[in-house]
Amino acid sequence: MDRGDPVIDPVVLEVVRHAIYSIAEEMRAIVMRSARSPVLKEAGDLSCALTDPQGRLVAQGHDIPIHLGVMAFTVQEFLRRVPAENLHEGDVYFTNHPEVGGNHLPDVKAIMPVFYRGRLVAFAINLAHWPDVGGARRGSYVADARDRFSEGLCIPPVPLFLGGRPHAAMMEVVLSNVRGREEREGDILAQYAANAVAGARLRETCERFGADLVLGCFARFLDESERMMRQEIAHLPDGEYRGEDWLDDDGVDAAPLRVAVTVRVSGETMAFDFDGTAPEARGPLNATRFVTASAAWYAARALLGPDIPANDGCYRPLAVRVPPGSLLDPGPEAPRVGGNHETSQRVVDAILRALAPVVPDRIVAGGPGTAGLVIISGRRADGRPFILYEVHGGGEGAGDRRDGTHAIRVHMSNVMNTPVEVIEAEYPLRVERCDLRSDSGGAGRHRGGVGLRRAYRVLAERAELTTMIERMRVPPWGVFGGKDGAPFHVTLARGARRTRVRGKENRDLVRGDLVVVESSGGGGYGRPADRPSGLQALDRANGYVTGRKRRDPREAPGSGGDHHRRGQGDGERDLGGAGKRGRAPRPGRA
Repeated sequence: MDRGDPVIDPVVLEVVRHAIYSIAEEMRAIVMRSARSPVLKEAGDLSCALTDPQGRLVAQGHDIPIHLGVMAFTVQEFLRRVPAENLHEGDVYFTNHPEVGGNHLPDVKAIMPVFYRGRLVAFAINLAHWPDVGGARRGSYVADARDRFSEGLCIPPVPLFLGGRPHAAMMEVVLSNVRGREEREGDILAQYAANAVAGARLRETCERFGADLVLGCFARFLDESERMMRQEIAHLPDGEYRGEDWLDDDGVDAAPLRVAVTVRVSGETMAFDFDGTAPEARGPLNATRFVTASAAWYAARALLGPDIPANDGCYRPLAVRVPPGSLLDPGPEAPRVGGNHETSQRVVDAILRALAPVVPDRIVAGGPGTAGLVIISGRRADGRPFILYEVHGGGEGAGDRRDGTHAIRVHMSNVMNTPVEVIEAEYPLRVERCDLRSDSGGAGRHRGGVGLRRAYRVLAERAELTTMIERMRVPPWGVFGGKDGAPFHVTLARGARRTRVRGKENRDLVRGDLVVVESSGGGGYGRPADRPSGLQALDRANGYVTGRKRRDPREAPGSGGDHHRRGQGDGERDLGGAGKRGRAPRPGRA
C-alpha cells in the first residue's frame, strides 16, 4: 500500500473481508432460491461478485470460473459506456453484449451501483445463464451459426430497473424477444433481488465501519493478492514454455482448430501469448478476448496459488496477448455461443501442457474439457414451451498423487447437473439410465476418472435436440506415459435404428426417441505398468475396468477419422519443454 494509506486494524480487515465474501455467497443463494429456470435453481449456472467504485473485482462467490474472470472486466467496460455520474441508487442495468466484458449471449449480467449517503462505494454484479435469449433455435444454441445475430438478442447496457422500480418499456423489449417469457421474467426479478440485498448489506458494512475504511480494505485486498501471486510466480524458473490443444471442429467446417500458447515467465510476472492460434472460426466456437483472459487467469491461479483470493490484484502480474481476428478475439459479428465453455477449456489445457515440465506435480491429465451440453426442447401437451439445458461431466484427468474423479465438471465450469427427479417432473422426458461409463478412464500409474452415461426418452410429440460438445475426436490426453481417456459419444435411437450425433448439431426428435449421452473419460498419469496390482484389482472389482476392448467413436464411418492427431502419438503427448533459460527438468515424453 502507499504510505499515505490509512492504517487498518488487522481484525477489522478480516471482518470486512469475510463480510464481503458472505455477501457474494448470499447473492448466489438468493438467485438459486428465487429463479424460475432449472438451469439456475438446480444446476446453479450463475455467478456473483462485488467490485469497487472503479469496477475492479474485489470479491466473488464460489461460482463459475469462466464467469468470474469475465466479470473482472464487465463493470469497467460498463463504466466506459455509462458514466458513474449518470447512475442513481436503485438502478440495475442488464447486459449480455460481448464487448461489455462479455462471453456469450445466454449469460446475462445485472449490474447495480451501491451508494452510501450519496457516495458510490461499490457495484454488485451477478451473471445468470438464461435458457433462451431468442435466436434461430430454442435454447439459443445454433450449432452451425455463421454470425452473432442468429444466436439471439444482444442487450447493450440498459436499465431494467430505475430507482428500484421496473422500467416497463425496457423490460417489454427484452421479454418480447426471448422464449419462455414468464420464466425469464422470474429470473430477472431474482437477479434484481440478489443485487438489492447485496446493496443493503454493503451499506450496513459502511454504517458500521465507515465508507473510507471499507474502501481502504478493498484496496488492501487487491494489494495482498497481487503480492501473493508475484511470490508464487517468482518460484518458477524464467523461460518460455509452449503448449497447444485442439478443438474437434467449429460446427461448420470439419477441420480441427488449434489453440497455441507461449507462456513467458520473467521474475514476478507471467505472460500468455496466443500467437499461432487458429483464425476466427466460421462456426460458433469463437471466444471473446475476455473469455481468453479469464481462462489464462484461472490456469495460473489453479497451478500457482489456488488459495490466493481471486480479485483484480491477483491478476495484475499476468499479461495476456491475443491476436485480433483469431479464434480467441474474433470480429464483432462472429458467432461465439460455444466458445464460452468449449474454447476456454482448450485455452486451459494448452497452458497446462505448456507448464507440465515446470510443475509436473501440480498438473492433471486431460479431463472433461467440454460442457457436454445437450438441449432438448419443444412444447408440452398444453402448448407451453420447454427447454432442458443439461451439461454432462466426465472423468477427471489423473494427477501425480491420485486417480481422477468420476463424472465431474472441471476447470472453467462449476455447474451441477439437474436431478433426474426434477427433469421428469418439469419436462416431458424420462431418464432411463444414469450410471458410470466403464472402461472410459485412461490407464496410467494413476487412472483417469470414468465418464457418465445418461439416456433421455422423449415423451413429447415432437422436440428438438441441440448438442455443443467437444472431446469427440480429440480425446482427453494422458501425461507422462498415461493413456488417453475415451472420447465423448452421443447416440440417437429411434426404434431399432441407432444414429451417431455430431458434437455440434441441431436435429428433430419425435415421441419415443432415446438420446444416449456417454461422456469422456479422463487421461491417465504415468505409465500403466507402474500401477500397483492391488489398485488394478480394485478397478476391476468396482467396474471401472472390465477388460473389454474400448470402442473408439472416431473410427466410425463419417466421424472424420483421426486426422486431428497431427504430430501426436496414441496415448502419449509431448507437453513441450522449457525455453533456453528454463531450469526445470524435462520429463521427456508425456
